[in-house]
Amino acid sequence: MALLEITDLSVHYGRVRAVHEVSLTVAEGEIVTLIGANGAGKTTTMRALSGLQPVSSGRIHFDGEDITHLRADLRVIRGISQAPEGRGIFPGMSVRDNLDMGAYARRDRHLTRAADLERVFTLFPRLKERSRQAGGTLSGGEQQMLTIGRALMARPRLLLLDEPSMGLAPMLIGQIFEILQEINEQGTTILLVEQNAHRALSVADRAYILETGSIVATGTGSALLDDPSVRAAYLGVA
Repeated sequence: MALLEITDLSVHYGRVRAVHEVSLTVAEGEIVTLIGANGAGKTTTMRALSGLQPVSSGRIHFDGEDITHLRADLRVIRGISQAPEGRGIFPGMSVRDNLDMGAYARRDRHLTRAADLERVFTLFPRLKERSRQAGGTLSGGEQQMLTIGRALMARPRLLLLDEPSMGLAPMLIGQIFEILQEINEQGTTILLVEQNAHRALSVADRAYILETGSIVATGTGSALLDDPSVRAAYLGVA
């Protein structure tokens, strides 16, 4: 059984259809990536998965449970956590307080807080160095680390990552993707939306390609990376 199963998912903004009958699965332990051009419906799909955008039709199942209309906070409790596009940190709060907010929905947060913080600080030593610093004063790369760290504080089984490399220097992009692989190796399943198709396909077990709100191709990350049509359309290689 898939950890996440989306069946014929459609999402509208008013009369505008943003996602049309999208179906995909994510097995436990996988890294699955969703790639496509701007406006293809990637972020809308992620918002629907996290409960931030109502679904027009279709079903979302997580660990065998229908969560199509479940509130966003209850999805976090069940094990889905998102690091959103644009980071969305609390700029006036300290790094430590931002991280604590990630665990807010968990009833056992007081029992596991020290271990959860240690995990995040081991993955992102820079955050430990700046734990008392206001989130808004961090660099772009540090804010992205904070966004991912905050999502991990919820102890997710499924981590949703929306454009984690956006606006980062190439060296930092490489570092972020190495850490994502480490998070996955520690047992967290990942669904990744990413403009940097080459990086995303390089780490993904499987991938889906979205165009104008619909899935147009799927396969292993390595197979799509070698596909001439994918290389021409998304990797800038003729």
